[in-house]
Amino acid sequence: MSESLLRLEGVHTDIAQYHILHGISLDVPAGGVHVLLGRNGAGKTTTLRTIMGLWRARQGTIRFRGQDITAMQTPDIARLGVAFVPENMGIFGGLTVEENMRLAAHGGRFDSQRLRHIFEIFPAMEKFWHNQASSLSGGQKQMLAISRAIIEKRDLILIDEPTKGLAPAIIRAMIEAFREIATETTILLVEQNFHFASALGQSVAVIDDGRIVHHGLMSDLVADQALQNRFLSLSMEAN
Repeated sequence: MSESLLRLEGVHTDIAQYHILHGISLDVPAGGVHVLLGRNGAGKTTTLRTIMGLWRARQGTIRFRGQDITAMQTPDIARLGVAFVPENMGIFGGLTVEENMRLAAHGGRFDSQRLRHIFEIFPAMEKFWHNQASSLSGGQKQMLAISRAIIEKRDLILIDEPTKGLAPAIIRAMIEAFREIATETTILLVEQNFHFASALGQSVAVIDDGRIVHHGLMSDLVADQALQNRFLSLSMEAN
């Protein structure tokens, strides 16, 4: 197995008076796409936000490349090479695609080769380069959010529910885009669409009520209908 890139050990997170994560332990190997599945409200988003330092772990340890990042601030975690694409995408509707991308680029400057690579993955970004982000479709906004995350080389990208509300044709295109991105960057993906997740994931962890209840190879979960029925309440249609 690949060396662990990210490791959570016994992580507990509270939000206000609510205890959301109950001792999460998770290993994310370096390379490829690794998936966190679970029902709505199981703690998936809280896990990503805790990793990114947006919510603070009350107990436990989070390590990235062996470094303890549990108490680090979000900008410092980002500087280590971690990016986060939230469910709400985090783009600025009143700015153009170009302006959104400049905000994400170091010093507001683009590496021309990297920008060309992004345009190859997401041609709509070049087409709508001078358009306001608010004028984009839902799928194009998601492409912009992901493009912002990869405008600088990242070691790990945390992506929360990227297919939510997207049309099947856009989801199919996203599968190919994610495969390309995963050739250079490790992805930890939170997703409800099982077809999308299973088409991409190498490993999978299932979270329920703030606890990891299953982890293993995605191929094993795909092959085991009983296991799916036991743990998951997901979108199973082949979009």
